[in-house]
Amino acid sequence: MSYELVGITVLWTFLFGYLIVASVDFGAGFFSYYSVITGHENKVHSIIQRYLSPVWEVTNVFLIFFVVGLVGFFPDSAYYYGTALLVPGSLVTVLLALRGAYYAYNTYGSSKEDNKIYMAIYGATGLLIPAALSTILAISEGGIITEVNGKVNLNWGLFFSNPYTWSVIILALVSVLYISAMFLTYYADKAGDRVAFEVLRGYALWWSGPTILACVFAFFQINRQNPEHFRNMLNIAWVFILSLICFLIAVYLVWKRRNLGWTFMLVMLQFGFAWYGYGHSHLPYILYKQVSIHESFTNETMAVALITVFIAGLFVLIPSLIILLRLFLFDAKYIRGNSPKKG
Repeated sequence: MSYELVGITVLWTFLFGYLIVASVDFGAGFFSYYSVITGHENKVHSIIQRYLSPVWEVTNVFLIFFVVGLVGFFPDSAYYYGTALLVPGSLVTVLLALRGAYYAYNTYGSSKEDNKIYMAIYGATGLLIPAALSTILAISEGGIITEVNGKVNLNWGLFFSNPYTWSVIILALVSVLYISAMFLTYYADKAGDRVAFEVLRGYALWWSGPTILACVFAFFQINRQNPEHFRNMLNIAWVFILSLICFLIAVYLVWKRRNLGWTFMLVMLQFGFAWYGYGHSHLPYILYKQVSIHESFTNETMAVALITVFIAGLFVLIPSLIILLRLFLFDAKYIRGNSPKKG
């Protein structure tokens, strides 16, 4: 395998890690606020807060690795995407700061009315951040960024009027809620909280429908936006069929209230097959047809150094996340609302 393929595979893996971990985090924030306005706060709020408390600080590590690696491996991507992503990137930064403010207030604040306002902002950011980040996928299909006289421009009119843009945004929103609801359903079952489990199970089943419909809508919109990419996806259609099979089995198991740990593994496989299938069919372009992994790659010395560092980062980050899950999220006492055993 060439350095280019190794580099983009490692970056795509970091982004997939962010997709899963951040989706649970963002969706949990939305469901936390939704439980307040629907009167389910006493049923599910404590379960959601027990998940959020130890995990939120590590969520964005995956995204930081990806952004740094993208610029390091493929310097031309910064030239083209830098201007285009100035607005959504700035928006995401502000929204992440607002989420941090919520965590601080949730820890030290006391006013119940003010807390509702903070929770509303927090719940909104859980949807706005993935919507803003998903615009990268819409832009990457080409036709929106142009270069005239050495100046990179983004056609905002075409961007917002493009059905594919909205199909990607809708897919990002419903996927976040689906992934989060599936995990929280498993988490509530693990905690033995039957009341919270039934509410969250209802969320998971409800959002499964919009998720598969949004996937189909986005899939066929790619054909209109980028027929070449669509043909590449059809050439590896078996990958997306496996994704659909994982989806159907996962929803069936939640419906039957069985094997919920394996259910979330199937959700990860569902998005894993779709994610890597999409990424593979998108190659060799990072931005159609302006940034190619072969023509825009860094020099060999830098490539070897970056690959070594990023693979080492994966071997540190993933075990660290597993340890965090074992020490806090799935600690026998913590999961039932008590502090984990100190020792």
